[in-house]
Amino acid sequence: MTSLNENGIDFTGRKPMEYNEDEILELIWTAREEGKETLDEIPQLGQQREIIHLLQDMAQRGLISFQDNKVYLQTAGEEKASEIIRRHRLAETLLSLVFELEDSQVEPTACKFEHILSARVTESVCTFLGHPRYCPHGKPIPPDECCRKYQVEVKPLVTRLCDLQLGNQGRIVFIASKHRHRLVQLSSLGLTPGSIVRLLQRQPSYIISSGQTDIAVDKDIAQEIYVKKV
Repeated sequence: MTSLNENGIDFTGRKPMEYNEDEILELIWTAREEGKETLDEIPQLGQQREIIHLLQDMAQRGLISFQDNKVYLQTAGEEKASEIIRRHRLAETLLSLVFELEDSQVEPTACKFEHILSARVTESVCTFLGHPRYCPHGKPIPPDECCRKYQVEVKPLVTRLCDLQLGNQGRIVFIASKHRHRLVQLSSLGLTPGSIVRLLQRQPSYIISSGQTDIAVDKDIAQEIYVKKV
């Protein structure tokens, strides 16, 4: 997996000859998301001999094509790139929201995860996260069959507290807040991963019960608490 920054594509200084087929497909995909299609706009696909040979081989195998100095993903390349991007961005979401890793750790760890996630594990991660549409950086996560199936018949395993039905109970799985003081406050109220809560009210504020205690929380806090229905 290539390393991206908020301004675009950054291959962290590696030499082009070190890129493999998956990374080239991913590079073309992410560049396209930014409206870049020409070889001049994607300097990593420059005139280095190793890259040219790899691109020619990929074109011969129907993964990519060239026209007017532009590079395009063909059907086979589109499908393979979509799988790579999907695994990486799901891994980013898991690492950021569930394991709460720092941004500096998320990207390199996700790069490793994407190569070990099987199709079945990827589907399980997607279902666990509730079939997210975007990664923590706001990039779209390519959907798969499990996402399309979910839209009509499957409910996510994990949902936000604010989306829990009134009267239902949920076990807190994680709290996706970057405000340390808020995490400390919730912890002091007994709202920590593993705690079971029941949603009692939505308006004018969210009222939840935890044990023998009723707790009022604002909507933005209810949106940060993820629960699994029990």
